Amino acid sequence: MTLLVSAAEPSCYNRTVNDWWCPAYLSDYRTELVDATVQHLLITISAVLLGVAIAFPMALLARRYVRLETAIMGVSTALYTVPSLALFPLLVPFTGITATTVVLGLALYALTILVRSVLDGLASVPDDVRESARGLGYGRTSQLMKIELPLALPVMMAGLRVATVSTVALTTVGALVAHGGLGNLIADGVLTNFKAELMAACVLCVVIAVLLDVLIVGAQRLATPWTRTRVSA
Repeated sequence: MTLLVSAAEPSCYNRTVNDWWCPAYLSDYRTELVDATVQHLLITISAVLLGVAIAFPMALLARRYVRLETAIMGVSTALYTVPSLALFPLLVPFTGITATTVVLGLALYALTILVRSVLDGLASVPDDVRESARGLGYGRTSQLMKIELPLALPVMMAGLRVATVSTVALTTVGALVAHGGLGNLIADGVLTNFKAELMAACVLCVVIAVLLDVLIVGAQRLATPWTRTRVSA
């Protein structure tokens, strides 16, 4: 993308003007912005879903075998400490320079939050509730699915919100392998000093984070109607 564009009419981005706020840029580069936003959303959602799919069995394993909890939490925390500048290139030989590299890397980063939130959610279920469930004849699996998980959902969803918002931000780092969604525009804006491009991409990242957070909160309210009743009372 070239910052120095010729324009028949005065514009907020041309050879002499380089404004941060530029409606003309939003109009002229609408297709590019939409494509980058869609890619950002797809990568973020895919990474979070993959993270949940990995974190849930890990948390259940840690809960079932207490001796493994420290090891599992240690591994998930250690993965988060690996810089993305190192993690993504390490994955490239296996996944190539593709969106899969970014999705897998972000899913691994999300494990620290997601595994802990599942464990904390299950730990928040009162012991007397578990005892009552066993007294009513619930087996281990049915007790988990019908009693413990619904009660643990608010804590788990809180962790999901944090993981999702942080993943929205980390997705931009995918620009290292040319699959960073809005991060590609941010990197280009920094490289070319294109202020309008940089500002638009950053604002859209914030908008995505807020919208996904609102959607998760709404889903939580729908899935846990008893919490609304308790608050209203």
